[in-house]
Amino acid sequence: MSLDALQALPQSPGVWASAWKRLKGNRVGIISLVITLLFIGLVILAQLGLVAKDWQTEKGTAFAPPHFIGKIVDGSQTAVVEGAQGTAVDISDIDPLAPRYKEWAERAAQFKTSAMEKSDTLPFGADQLGRDIVSKVIKGAQVSITVGLISALFATIIGTVLGALGGYFGGKVGDVLEWVYNVFTSIPYILLMFSVAAVLKSGPLAKMFNGGVWTVIIILSVVGWTGIYRLVRAEYIKHRSREYVRAAEAIGASHTSRMFTHILPNISHVVLVQLSLHVVSFIKAEVILSFLGLGVPLDMVSWGTMLTEAQAELVQGKWWQLVAATAMMATFVTAFALLTDALRDALDPKLR
Repeated sequence: MSLDALQALPQSPGVWASAWKRLKGNRVGIISLVITLLFIGLVILAQLGLVAKDWQTEKGTAFAPPHFIGKIVDGSQTAVVEGAQGTAVDISDIDPLAPRYKEWAERAAQFKTSAMEKSDTLPFGADQLGRDIVSKVIKGAQVSITVGLISALFATIIGTVLGALGGYFGGKVGDVLEWVYNVFTSIPYILLMFSVAAVLKSGPLAKMFNGGVWTVIIILSVVGWTGIYRLVRAEYIKHRSREYVRAAEAIGASHTSRMFTHILPNISHVVLVQLSLHVVSFIKAEVILSFLGLGVPLDMVSWGTMLTEAQAELVQGKWWQLVAATAMMATFVTAFALLTDALRDALDPKLR
């Protein structure tokens, strides 16, 4: 058969093209993709300072309720005491500064001071300092989603690379990686997380990371790769001797090509599921770290710090900050989980 005839034959679509075609047929997956992209776009806008840049501004009164509740009146009355009318008392004999009071009052009146009016209600209420909950929850989404996504991505990359090396090569490489894995898993997850946090928050590394968001990302990435490593290693052990890998070896494909070009796309559904689970668990872990003072700095806000503040507010009957942070977090986590399920179905070779 000639070269022209071979080129005229229909070409098989690639792995990612086939996955995108299958994903477009999944309505839930597309809706989840749109919601996830909207959240990520909101995070980018907040990072650029285009939205929620004034989240620390006190726009309302303390605990200003949402618009649909209206102004809360506590029913207390303020007593007004009217002074008795009578003849003005000359106190110049006992106060030598008394003649100057009128002059000082006139001079003080020449200086105008502007005070920002604080609203009694805001669209979704205010916190105890009068900060707008809408701006605060958007800024919190920037921090929490950034921490969840980046730390989950780093943990997934670490676990996938180490699992691929251990499962594909085996032997001494696998033994060393298994020893490292056993060391990390022998320490309880929470204690390991607190230990890494203590090292990064104090000591010589504290100045390097300065206690910012990257400190939390490194903490979660270092302690969160073990589960992905175990699953990816098992998949590589199962796939390394299959026919398509042997065929790639026969045509001269390198070890790197076989590991990441041939095997990895066929186990990508496992990696994506773990990525989704880690995003959810890392957002929850950020809540725990922020509650214990090991998370984001005090001059920043996240869903974790908002939920921590909402605990004290809920006792006073101020529920709007809790509802706003919970609703935003639940929406993003649910959409991201459904998107990952749709991607898993699109990439799973058994479903093609």
